[in-house]
Order: sequence, then C-alpha cells, then structure tokens
Amino acid sequence: MESLYEDLWDQLPTGLKPYEFARRREFLLAGLTTSDRMLDLGCGEGDFAAVAADVCDLVVAADIATGALERARLRHPDLDLRIVAPHGPFEFDDGSFTVVWASEVLEHVADTARWLSEVRRILAPGGRLLITTPFHGRISLATTALRGSQQLLDPVGQHLRYYTASSLRLLLEDFAFGEIDVRSSGGPPLFRRMLLARAAR
Repeated sequence: MESLYEDLWDQLPTGLKPYEFARRREFLLAGLTTSDRMLDLGCGEGDFAAVAADVCDLVVAADIATGALERARLRHPDLDLRIVAPHGPFEFDDGSFTVVWASEVLEHVADTARWLSEVRRILAPGGRLLITTPFHGRISLATTALRGSQQLLDPVGQHLRYYTASSLRLLLEDFAFGEIDVRSSGGPPLFRRMLLARAAR
C-alpha cells in the first residue's frame, strides 16, 4: 500500500489546493480548542495541520507516504512530521492526543478495524475524532449504477470503502465511540458530496 501512495505523490502536481478546503477547514476549526493536542492522520501536504497549529497547543502531522511528508516539509517547515504504518500500530503512546483529524482518509483504509482501534488507543479519554469522507447516499449510488459502475468499482482506484451517514455512524458505534454526530455537506440536499463526523472516545 505504501508504494501505491508513494507513486501517487510522485505523479501529483505540486501546490494543489486540497479538495473542499474551505468547508473542511471550517469543520476542523469548529472542533478545536487552544489546549488541544492534535494528530493529523493522513496529513498529505500538511495544509490542515498548519491551520490547526495556529490554534492548538500541539500538532503532529502524520502520513504513510514519505512523498507527502517531503511536500509538507517544503510547504510548512515548522510542522512536526511523522511517518506512520497504514493501519498501525502507530508509534504514539496511549492517550497522546485530544483530537485526531482524519480528513478524506477513512475511505482509503483497508483494515478499518485495526485503524480505528489504534485511533481509540492514542486518543485521550474524552478525546475527539474528526472525520471527513465522501458521501455515498442512495441517490448517489443509484445515479452511479445508472451511469455504470466503472468509476465506483475501479479495481485500481484508491477508494476502498464507501460510507453513508448511517453506515459511518454504525461503524463508530461499533468501536465504542460516543457523542457521534454525522452530517452530509456540500452540494444540493439529495446530492451531497461529503460526510462530516465527530465522535468522542
């Protein structure tokens, strides 16, 4: 998996603005306090970690691809950047963070159970998990089926998981997260583009 993402970062042009940056930034900032210790898990070029670093007491930016971290180091040289294994174990102590930010990451995770278990472990009691992921509701899935399923079921595509609001909520409940809030965002009501989720350890 690491080689797939190393190749991807080699091919991507530099200086790309993150998808739905303003919407995701607003969601992130609404979930932070000045005393937070935040891990940006799947940080890419580090733009959201840099936003959080202006607010939080501590920010660590982590990714599975050295190519992503090299770009992040050039764009945001003051960030604390770490390489992590795709599904864990993550080399952080239990309860290290009060917030884990995983934006446009969960859909790429093959071993979701191991990944979420590690996220729970490194979150402090009462810590928050903030997630954004593409939304796949009934209408969007039906539309995809009518157009043909090649894009959704691309055998070499990066997206491994597809979430509705209810399936994401159930997943978080299954891993004993509480205070779960999942909502769709972006686009007209029946054609939302993403899910925004908050949950507490």
